[in-house]
Amino acid sequence: MKINIGWLYPDLMNTYGDRGNIIALSHRAKMMGIKSAVNKISINEPGDLILKMDILFMGGAQDKQQEIVNQDLKNKGLFLKKAINDGVPGLYVCGAYQFLGKYYKEADGKIIDGIGVFDLYTESSKFGDPRCIGNIVIESTLFPKIKLVGFENHGGRTYLADKKQAFATVFKGYGNNGEDKTEGIYFKNSFGTYLHGPILPKNPEIADYLIEKALERKYRNVGVERDRPLKKINNSWEEKARSWVIDRL
Repeated sequence: MKINIGWLYPDLMNTYGDRGNIIALSHRAKMMGIKSAVNKISINEPGDLILKMDILFMGGAQDKQQEIVNQDLKNKGLFLKKAINDGVPGLYVCGAYQFLGKYYKEADGKIIDGIGVFDLYTESSKFGDPRCIGNIVIESTLFPKIKLVGFENHGGRTYLADKKQAFATVFKGYGNNGEDKTEGIYFKNSFGTYLHGPILPKNPEIADYLIEKALERKYRNVGVERDRPLKKINNSWEEKARSWVIDRL
């Protein structure tokens, strides 16, 4: 078994150590007995390469880098939207999460269009509003009986059209907007989230979920049954680290 991991804009969208999510996916796939290949897809690569991936990942960035990516997504966005709607598992953090919504409204009222695959919009924080920054603890029905942790740092406030699509409920922190206790979005095997940290090494259950969904989709679509069960991974150290963060908060 083998999965292709598509890392979108690694040279531009990679703040707060989000490359650790790629490392976690590759490492955990290996520990499960699965081969993986990381494919870097940036402004010089063709957009249809996205459709050949089994898992997709894109992180966040500063404003200048995000402007470059936003322009390139006018071409690649159609391929990315198709992949997500077709159920390709993915993780989209912070700026990437915002890009996949309908639009981002800046403080001066300027509207920056997103690709519109997620039914949400983001607005820049109003004057005097605190920046959403700090450690965050969330709870998700996708991972019952587990508190997930991360680090958020965003000025934008994101609002979902349907709060039932939220990835999680905020236990400690701001989440999407600091108002409605929602965090991120879960849509057709894709996660949008504000959790940096990076999120996957701190919460290996999400990494395993993405890998499982990728395998289910890939081998179902080609009519091949998986030939062996996945190897189990001991997460005791990850669980201890996560508990330590939660206890501090």
